[in-house]
Amino acid sequence: MGHYDALLILSFGGPEGPDDVMPFLENVVRGRGVPRKRLEEVAEHYLGFGGISPINQQNRDLVEALAPTLDVPVYWGNRNWHPYGEDTVRRMREDGVRRAAVFATSAFAGYSSCRQYYEDIARISLPDGPELVKLPHYGDRPGFVEAMADRVREALARLGRDDARLVFTAHSIPLAHARGAYESELLRSAELVNRALGRGGEWDLVWQSRSGPPQVPWLEPDVCDHLREVKADSVVLVPIGFVSDHMEVVYDLDTEARQVAADIGLPMERAGTVGTHPAFVRMVGELMAGPEPVPCSVETCPQV
Repeated sequence: MGHYDALLILSFGGPEGPDDVMPFLENVVRGRGVPRKRLEEVAEHYLGFGGISPINQQNRDLVEALAPTLDVPVYWGNRNWHPYGEDTVRRMREDGVRRAAVFATSAFAGYSSCRQYYEDIARISLPDGPELVKLPHYGDRPGFVEAMADRVREALARLGRDDARLVFTAHSIPLAHARGAYESELLRSAELVNRALGRGGEWDLVWQSRSGPPQVPWLEPDVCDHLREVKADSVVLVPIGFVSDHMEVVYDLDTEARQVAADIGLPMERAGTVGTHPAFVRMVGELMAGPEPVPCSVETCPQV
């Protein structure tokens, strides 16, 4: 990893108190024409958890886990809330960083999950450095797969049902944005996790956290609709599309989906996200030590 002298973890960001919630959400939807009423509805999800998203603390934990495994300093910046990426890059420049690997906390192809991070890097880069190099997608890397498989094993143990049906979940996106490799990469990753568990049989990939006008088609089925129709005696939800517990995980799965399962009498557990699993932490170093990343094509991660 000698060709990098720092690592930047670049993430989505999240509020850390009630007063942060609306300004954070306004940052997220700026320029998209989202109605105020919709923002107020989403704000209630955050306020139900004290206005605190778990993602920031999980990023701090990831920084702490990575630091002793690397021989370069580890920084962290966000797209939508403090610490903002641009502030972190200024600090990196002051610290003398010349060339940094950028690890996005999103494992798969797509606009918001990949292309937008390239746009972030362009926006926060400074004329006098440091150079920022985005690391590639990693949903099929052995470290990610191993970590996700372990999280599923833990959920199966809590449930006490080795034969529970695995229902993998990821953030839904509008069909108009679903060109490219987003769905195919998720399908491959889910298959690899299922294989790592030594399981045969069927599993499902479903979607969650859709927003926007109801007349705009998004990837389906929704996880809650799927739970109502699934032919299974028990289910483990596997949030494969997330590397840490975003609000979409703790609200849409742990609250809404869990309530649906309880209402219909379906035993359900939610697998953890990869978080700071040792295999996942090790994978980041492997990505840094690997070949020089080649930016993915617009066909893989389309612009919208």
